[in-house]
Amino acid sequence: MRFETSREVPAAEGAVKVKKDDNNNYKVNLKIIRLSPSERLSPPKNTYVVWMDTDLNGTINIGNLGTSKGLFSKKLKSSLETVTPYQPVRFFITAENDKRVEYPGNQIVLRTRYYN
Repeated sequence: MRFETSREVPAAEGAVKVKKDDNNNYKVNLKIIRLSPSERLSPPKNTYVVWMDTDLNGTINIGNLGTSKGLFSKKLKSSLETVTPYQPVRFFITAENDKRVEYPGNQIVLRTRYYN
């Protein structure tokens, strides 16, 4: 699944791969390039939080997104890998002041389309 183009972070591009494992869990592998630091947004925020809409369990915070520069590249690279027992149907990223928020704020910077 690819993230849709965003007005908030227009240079950012990314995708999410989801694979069901032998234990009936879902392995999530998210990668994004050129995601500007959250403190450069308007209004500035402290972190990016990745959310997963699930088939039966609502919306879940699956972690915060760190950004780093490659050793030989100036591209900003962000990634998140996790495993969940819940079937994902969509992912989105919000800019937040606290990475432990329980509900997404209204500053959505990237999102995927729904899928089954």
